[in-house]
Amino acid sequence: MPTPRETILAALLARLSTLPATVLRGEVLPERVPAGGLVILRDGEPGEPEVTLSPLVYHYQHRAELEVIVQDKTSPDRDADFDTLTANIGAAIATDQTLGGLCDWVEAEAPRPVDLPVEGGQALKAAVIPVVLHYSTTDPLG
Repeated sequence: MPTPRETILAALLARLSTLPATVLRGEVLPERVPAGGLVILRDGEPGEPEVTLSPLVYHYQHRAELEVIVQDKTSPDRDADFDTLTANIGAAIATDQTLGGLCDWVEAEAPRPVDLPVEGGQALKAAVIPVVLHYSTTDPLG
């Protein structure tokens, strides 16, 4: 049986899979970025939990990350494509910020730009978007 952490990350991946981009989890950056863009979910860090005693419960603010990359050579405006993709990510998360009741709250933070030059090719437009998953569990390994 999967842990609450794994269940929540799988639910986030499923939510993001509705995007018109290729969505992967924990993969390396492929040689070619698909035309609709690429989103890679990184599991991130659960961090130090707040602990409630009696009953014993661990409250996490788990910081996952989304690597968002756009390189569509057929599009005249890569910046607009990138902006649309990040807005779609926000909308996908906002449709259910508890992921079906699996966590207390999910919130995305502002994108942090990343420079990804490509030798002999068009540069990639990319950013890392932190996603904070607020959840509680009775097992610190869960």
